[in-house]
Formats: sequence, structure tokens, C-alpha cells
Amino acid sequence: MTASHVTTHVLDGATGRPAAGVSVALEDAAGVRLAGAATDDDGRVAGLGPERLAPGDYRLVFGTGAYFAARGQETFFPEVGIVFRISDGEAHYHVPLLLSPFAYSTYRGS
Repeated sequence: MTASHVTTHVLDGATGRPAAGVSVALEDAAGVRLAGAATDDDGRVAGLGPERLAPGDYRLVFGTGAYFAARGQETFFPEVGIVFRISDGEAHYHVPLLLSPFAYSTYRGS
């Protein structure tokens, strides 16, 4: 398997554990779906999309509503969309999501 240009992981801040089974879609700036996957048991998606993407804006869409519904929890965010910019066509981009039923945060990881 080739390395993905974009990777992510999701942590459930309410439980302090990785969020397994969260659907993740990678879209371009026009909203065209480029790739999709679900987080593994460690809350990670290592193989999301192509090895290289052109510089530009992209979006990760996380299926948080289904994740919380499967646990019998209410959530304020049925999905989380994170728009980010690829400026260096050679760099790796890791976009983590820290999630709870009523809040989330993100940052550029390594």
C-alpha cells in the first residue's frame, strides 16, 4: 500500500479512547469525494486518498452522528467538516480530530 498524502485519527475526548469506526471522506474544494475510509481500532485512517494531491483546499468530513448513535449518545454535531490547505505538494498532512458529543477541536499533526 502506498502512503497517503493525508492521514487522520480521531480521539473520543469523552471516553479518553480512540474513536473506532468513524467514517471519513476526503473531498476537494468543489466537494467532489476523492476517498473514503473508516477509523480503525486505534482511531486512525492511514490510507486515505492518493499518495499526492495538488496544492489547494481540501475537506475531511467525519461521520460523527453515526459514531455517537451507535453508542446511544446524543450529539450536537451530526458531522464534522474540516477544511485545510495543502501548500506543499511533497509534505505529509496529518489532521487529527478530538471529539466529544458537544465539542470538537483539531490541529495540524505530524
